[in-house]
Amino acid sequence: MRQTKERESKFRLAVDIDGLAALLSCGQMTARKIGEDAGARIVIGRRVLYSVQKVEKYLEAIAE
Repeated sequence: MRQTKERESKFRLAVDIDGLAALLSCGQMTARKIGEDAGARIVIGRRVLYSVQKVEKYLEAIAE
């Protein structure tokens, strides 16, 4: 199986669970719950990514 190359970018459209947890400064379980509640989950084959834009919108909505 091929490994995914890690590329550095300041702006990301989608991140994996580790990236989402780092972005939110929380654990993986909390990040996964936030991603699911935000409807940000993207499945491509066996890979699961989360839309950063949808997570940001969700957090702004619940913060009000």
